[in-house]
Order: sequence, then structure tokens, then C-alpha cells
Amino acid sequence: MAGHSHWAGIKHKKGKADKIRSKIFSKLSKEITVAAKLGDKDPAMNPRLRSAIQAARSANMPKDNIERAIDKSNINTELNFDNLRYEGFGPDKVAVIVEALTDNKNRTASKIRTIFQKAGGNLGTQGSASHNFNQLGVIKIDKKEVTDERIFELAIEAGADECKSNKDFHEIHCSKNEIYNVKKELEKEINNFISTAIEWIPLNNVEISKEKNEDLINFFESLEEEEDVQNVYSNAEFIK
Repeated sequence: MAGHSHWAGIKHKKGKADKIRSKIFSKLSKEITVAAKLGDKDPAMNPRLRSAIQAARSANMPKDNIERAIDKSNINTELNFDNLRYEGFGPDKVAVIVEALTDNKNRTASKIRTIFQKAGGNLGTQGSASHNFNQLGVIKIDKKEVTDERIFELAIEAGADECKSNKDFHEIHCSKNEIYNVKKELEKEINNFISTAIEWIPLNNVEISKEKNEDLINFFESLEEEEDVQNVYSNAEFIK
């Protein structure tokens, strides 16, 4: 759940696949539980839950895991999660936004601050990094679902602002307030979505030289490995 950062396309190191998969399932489960707790248990009546379940299916999460995550919203009625945003600058002054879902604000803030400091970066106040980004609705669809030409037509008809296709998936951008209206229109013709989320899209990218790639990737991976962290966004662009 790396969000919309250029580092997301960098392959993870060998031997980490199972660990990464486990982390992804854990984060997706937490989002499903929170979405079910805050709204209707029926995905058809709860857009956030529907999107969370679709993201889980795209990640090949077993059906049993998804159902357990929904059931958990009834069991842990006393447990409350807060959506938090942390902003700062990592190595090479790269702007970073970290979104977390936590039941302990102090624990999460302390851990994230430590990761920034160890990497030679610093955690700032809200607004310190986010002015480098636009917050937009982002819908991703596997290229197997629909052709480049048709998705462009559908995106325009649905009221999206932008539609672009890369090697593996189509990406549609829209106003964050319109994301579920746009998605609802797309669902008339498309059944499967990779993800539907409000993401932070960088206004300008900071180019990272090949020699400095490793340090930055390690920093991002450290953030993502934190159990409370849901998404990491940055304006880093790796030079190949």
C-alpha cells in the first residue's frame, strides 16, 4: 500500500515477499475492520468498505480473511482507530506524507519520528510537506479489464479529470469529493478494481540519483513495515 510514489515501482529485495504479503494483508484487514465499524456492514451500502474489499481481492487476500476482518468490527466495539497524517522530509529533502491508522497516537508518532531521524530526515508539522502535493481521488483498474480507448471514454463520461494508462493498469484521477460518484459510474461496466483511494499526488518530483536510491528505498521500507502505517507518499523520482 505504498500509495502514489515513484518508489512503489522499485522491486523489493529478494526474500521479503512473504513478509511484505503478510504486512499488506494486515493493513488491508485493519482498513476493512475500520470501514465496517464506521459504516454499514453491507459493501453495497458502504463505499469505503467496498473499496477496501476490492483492494483486498486485488492483493489475493483469502475470502476468510476478509470476512474475519468485517466480523472483527462487531467484536472489538471498544477499540477505536484514528486516521492520522504525518509530514516531513526524508533523505535528500524528499517530501514525505505518511498516513496511519492507529489505536495509540503516542506510540505511532514516536516510531515514525525515529524512522525519519535515523534516515537523516525530520518529521515536520502538518502542512510542512503537503503543499508539495495535490490530494486527488485515484482509481486503478487492471489493463485486462478494459482497453485504453474504452477506459478513456468511460472516464470522461463518469466525470473524471484525467485518465492515463501504463504497462499494467489504467489510472483515473478525479476530485477527492467525487471519487465514489465516478467509481459508481465506472462500476456499470467494470467489475474489478485494483484500488480506489484518495491519494497525495506530487506537484513536482525530486530526482534521486542512482547512487542514493538504496538509502531512500530503505527509508520507505522502514516506514511501510510499521504496522500502523497504511500509506506512504513522496515526490521522489528515481533515475534509472
